[in-house]
Amino acid sequence: MSRRVRRLAVLGDSTAVGLGDPVPGRGWRGVGPFVARALDIAPAGYLNTAFTGARMRCVRYDQLPVAIAHRPDVAVVIVGMNDTLRSDFDAAGMAADLDQVVTELTASGAVVVPVRFHDHGKVFRLPGPLYRALAARIDELNEAVDGIVHRHGVPCLDLAEMPGAYDLSSWSVDRLHPSELGHRMLARGFTDLLAATGITVAEPVSLVCSGGVSPSTLDHVGWLVVKGIPWLWRRGRDLLPYAAAIMAASAKQSYLNWRAGTEVAAPEPPPSALQIR
Repeated sequence: MSRRVRRLAVLGDSTAVGLGDPVPGRGWRGVGPFVARALDIAPAGYLNTAFTGARMRCVRYDQLPVAIAHRPDVAVVIVGMNDTLRSDFDAAGMAADLDQVVTELTASGAVVVPVRFHDHGKVFRLPGPLYRALAARIDELNEAVDGIVHRHGVPCLDLAEMPGAYDLSSWSVDRLHPSELGHRMLARGFTDLLAATGITVAEPVSLVCSGGVSPSTLDHVGWLVVKGIPWLWRRGRDLLPYAAAIMAASAKQSYLNWRAGTEVAAPEPPPSALQIR
């Protein structure tokens, strides 16, 4: 038998804020309100602690206490991608922070749903070395998330497995945040997982866009020139040392493989006529 929930908390970064889904006169909308509507959460029962630029430790130390005080029945946690883009990326530290977040929210009675991430380099189209560096970090992050999910037995939304995850229509003009469609897809994914735990979904999330702003081709080009290239330059400088280390390790392994291939023992020469009896 399914059960109704009354209180929802959304924790995380700019995706959790709703960036990518602007509504005229209302600012950002996004995944949180879509989930709240699907679960029939009253305005007083909805809390969004997220802020742009948030990292895993921000959720643990800044957002978690506020969320706990809200006493949520459900907590959605979307965070981690900002960490992968910084030079001080620390998967072990992130795992410890996420473990504490899930531990405390679960102890308070909430059903917690974190996310594991997609290969975002396929969306933003990073240059080869940066793509490999980011992909390696996302793999480390996902491994950490998998460990927490397994330890606590909580549901987890795998963004890479969502249908349409890599379609450009799922992404906003910046290709960093979901579009309105992308936010609706996230909300659909979260509510499907919650329904599987026995929580009542009063109104399934529609994937038909309405109320948001659809960017034009000019918006896409303008963002790329004004913000996209400078963003890539800033984040690239953070990732380059890591990318260089990956390239160096790959080159070393290729050299060792080549050496191993050239050092195969030569066959023994055939016996001479004097050795034949």
